[in-house]
Amino acid sequence: MPPTERQRLLLLPVYTLLVLGAIITMIPFAWLVCAAFKTNTDVFASNFLPVGDGFLGVAWHRLTMANFLRLFQELQIGRALVNSIFLASTSALLATFSCAMAGYALAKFQFAGRAWILALVLAALVIPSSLLLAPGYKLLYQLGLLDTYAGLILPGITPAFGVFLFRQSMLNAVPMTLIESARIDGAGEFRIFFTIVLPLVRPMIGAYLMITFLAAWNNFIGPQIILQDPSRFPLSVMINQLRGLYGTAYGLIMSGTLVSIAPVLIMFLLLQKEFIAGLTTGAVKE
Repeated sequence: MPPTERQRLLLLPVYTLLVLGAIITMIPFAWLVCAAFKTNTDVFASNFLPVGDGFLGVAWHRLTMANFLRLFQELQIGRALVNSIFLASTSALLATFSCAMAGYALAKFQFAGRAWILALVLAALVIPSSLLLAPGYKLLYQLGLLDTYAGLILPGITPAFGVFLFRQSMLNAVPMTLIESARIDGAGEFRIFFTIVLPLVRPMIGAYLMITFLAAWNNFIGPQIILQDPSRFPLSVMINQLRGLYGTAYGLIMSGTLVSIAPVLIMFLLLQKEFIAGLTTGAVKE
């Protein structure tokens, strides 16, 4: 049913506030994009595009690609970009798969110690990750996993937050009668999990993939502690090292930041429907 004229008038202030909020939110991103194509002198000479006598009052000839050329030719940021894509993708896939299996077991299986395991998962949610840095480093040292990608990926392969999130999702989205019917028909547990359970929680999978991908992509402390070889550094560490000792090339840092944002932005545009649907799973009970 289309909205009436009165309903449109009532919604007009709401849409106006949303548009204003969107414009305010995009201002820092617009400044970042403009600064990435300016020289270090022009970064603070004008707020956005450099002022001049060109079209629309902009000095277009002062915009440059030198920052990006230096990033990829001199500083080899392409290697750091590949490292970040590998670390974030592997961490997201492994964490999503393992958390989905653990959440399914806690939601649909009856076994001894289930309540204690769930209590342990809930207790782990309130422990700050910073408290685990020292014991985690010692454990990785004893296992010989320092300066390896495995030392970064394995500690976050089954986070308590993901286990609890998938458990709650499967309690609401996966009917027990459907699982029992599949068992009666002779389906094994792995077949039930891959062909019945995972499709039913697909929105949660998309949402959690994005959450874990972003967490691994933006991880800054972990790589600095575990990795020593600069060739293994991800983008988060590489961009931090763009700061000079006696001066800072702000245009270079902004261009590196723009490069680090692009893959995440593309992923969000591809998975935004699943992300929103996954966050609202179980919010409305039918």
